[in-house]
Amino acid sequence: MTEHLAATGAPVHAIELDASLARRLQHLTQQFPNVFIVAGDVLLTNIAQIAGRRRARIYGNLPYYITSPILHHLFTYADLIDEMHIVIQEEVAERLTAQPGSKSYGYLSVATQLYARPELVLRIPREAFSPPPEVGSALVTLRFPGERAKLSDVDESKFLDFVKLCFAQKRKTLVNNLRSIAPPGVARAALEQLSLRPDARAEQLSPALLAALCRQFETRPRG
Repeated sequence: MTEHLAATGAPVHAIELDASLARRLQHLTQQFPNVFIVAGDVLLTNIAQIAGRRRARIYGNLPYYITSPILHHLFTYADLIDEMHIVIQEEVAERLTAQPGSKSYGYLSVATQLYARPELVLRIPREAFSPPPEVGSALVTLRFPGERAKLSDVDESKFLDFVKLCFAQKRKTLVNNLRSIAPPGVARAALEQLSLRPDARAEQLSPALLAALCRQFETRPRG
């Protein structure tokens, strides 16, 4: 993948934690002067520093066991990124792209769609890898920006904490999940303001509706 990207002539910064793989990548720098090897942990890598004044496109096969932390780290640089093209576990790909009302829709769906517009491009069979993994894989494209472009008045950190709370126990209603920040009466009144049923669940609400609900709680007394 690094070689194909290098052949475009654009600057390519290959981030690799495994020292032996980083050494193997190093030989590409002799053929392609536009390739730069960043030996280190992507979770500790400053994407803005690497990109300099350029817009960034991210390509990668993400380690399945830390896909979510990597995504959250990259989302902190969302203003610098145009697109991401990543191979991840199929189940996680379905969660990123899930819509309200679907089984896979949850916190990760909302967090991803806050920053980007995800698309499940291709499902990849296990046999495509050597050795084959125990799970299916998928290629996902994320195009920036996402819903946050329409929600400029929302504090992202507070909003995501609120969403986590909303999805704390997926089968419970929002009124129950939000008991730690509001009595049931206050929660039901906030839902009513948005023409939502008192027994509404987080999985039924779009990111925009969750943001509107978050604003309701910011402006209402909690007593």
